[in-house]
Parts: sequence; structure tokens; C-alpha cells
Amino acid sequence: MSPNPNPEETMKLEIPENEKKIEAAIQAKGLNAPRLTPTLINETIRSEQFYVFPGTTLTVCCLTLQNGYNVIGESAAASPENFNEEIGRNIARDNARNKIWALEGYLLKEKLSK
Repeated sequence: MSPNPNPEETMKLEIPENEKKIEAAIQAKGLNAPRLTPTLINETIRSEQFYVFPGTTLTVCCLTLQNGYNVIGESAAASPENFNEEIGRNIARDNARNKIWALEGYLLKEKLSK
């Protein structure tokens, strides 16, 4: 998949089911202090690119954030017979996206500490 052609637009990414459940539980409990949300994480992503290394099952996803910073995630099948490019991309994207939670969490904590 090529990068989003319009870097001003936020990519339309699906929110993983587990994050939807967690978000619903947080909202149901009325927890409303400053925090990150799955939607906020998605809004940080400007574009995504994938690369599968020839002759391997190694898939790398590079997410470019709105500020131009790049975050990568990777996936690989232990058995080449089990390799599926779509599944590899999804896992690599999820792994890259999980890194954004840590980066944005640090940034939010830094803002709250001032």
C-alpha cells in the first residue's frame, strides 16, 4: 500500500476490537481525566507503507505520523507455508501502532507534569 496521497488528511484506520472494548469500559465508568484514546492514536497517523523482504516472510510497516516522525512494526511467519501477506501487514501495522501509544503516552504525561 502506498502512502496517503494527501498528507493533510488523517488516514481512516479501523480501531481494533480489543481497544473498542477497553474504550467502552472506560467511558462506562465515567473516567474522563486527560488520556489517550484509540481515535487520538489513529489521528496521529498520516500515512502507511509496507515492505515484504523478498524470499522471506518478514513484513515491515512504516507509519508516518502527522509531524513526519516514522514508527515501524514488523511481523514474520515461522513457517513460510503459513505466510499470508494481508495477515502479515495487519500484524506489522498493529505492532507499529502499539508503539504510538507509548510515544503519545509519554508526551501526554510530559504535558500534564508542567
